[in-house]
Amino acid sequence: MSFDPLAGVPPEVRIVEVGARDGLQNEARLLSVEQRIAMVRGLAGAGLRTIEAGAFVRFDLVPAMAGSDAVLEGLRELEDVRLPVLVPNRRGLRTAIDAGAREVAVFAAASETFSQRNGGAGIEATLARIDEVAAKAKGAGLSLRGYLSCVAGCPFEGEVPIARVVEVAEALAGMGCQEISLGDTIGVGTSARIAAVVRACAASVGIDRLAIHAHDTMGQALANVLTALELGVRTVDSSVAGLGGCPFAPGAAGNLATEDLVYLLDGLGVRHGVDFDRLVAVGETVTALLGREGSSRAAAGHRRRNARGA
Repeated sequence: MSFDPLAGVPPEVRIVEVGARDGLQNEARLLSVEQRIAMVRGLAGAGLRTIEAGAFVRFDLVPAMAGSDAVLEGLRELEDVRLPVLVPNRRGLRTAIDAGAREVAVFAAASETFSQRNGGAGIEATLARIDEVAAKAKGAGLSLRGYLSCVAGCPFEGEVPIARVVEVAEALAGMGCQEISLGDTIGVGTSARIAAVVRACAASVGIDRLAIHAHDTMGQALANVLTALELGVRTVDSSVAGLGGCPFAPGAAGNLATEDLVYLLDGLGVRHGVDFDRLVAVGETVTALLGREGSSRAAAGHRRRNARGA
């Protein structure tokens, strides 16, 4: 069957599953190393081929990521799965390399205040630190991804100028980030804002370099992702069961649920490689361990439909 695009939506989309890092980092209940390894294996079994495996950050500030080295080491058999890890500085990078990381991610923000709160330094100092990490990562042969937070708004400053978003995106690209994930960190963006940000960044660093990372605080994540896809973005971050939230962004809700994204892509006829039923099962297992409900509407609808058919 030939692909019939909807206003430019690409025929294939790469999903970056962030549940095992971004999804878990703000949870009250911590999962063990073994449980996190099982989670990643389950996600890989559902067909996901890029799965964030952890973060080498200060564990006193983000205790959910303690043991990320052991998680990576426990996933060595997943040779066909990309397992990026977040590193804030050279020390984190060294630990990640020792644990066998092949791909790392760095993070910056388009908001000066959020940059201070999230990383302990302003934008300029953060970019200088990233430059050092990027140089060493490239020297070690690692792939490098850049997260850019607050592209649609900041919890402390409010509206963020698009020109500043572009400026930071250009800096990340210049340091060698092969991919830049545009993050609506507090989930306040609408389609119009996301379209403006994507167009501006694409004009500067290229559409092929961009990914979209949407939080669902105001219920706009799926609409915002569809807008980005229509503009040519082909990589989307999402989190199983909609887990997530930022410890340093008051009021931020979870990420776009991977189940909801997969359901949308299935309806559009877009290839993605993920088995919806197996993905839902992983989400149910993880949320049971966390003692909470997931936020995926598609998963909830799937369960109701199955219950009626039973």
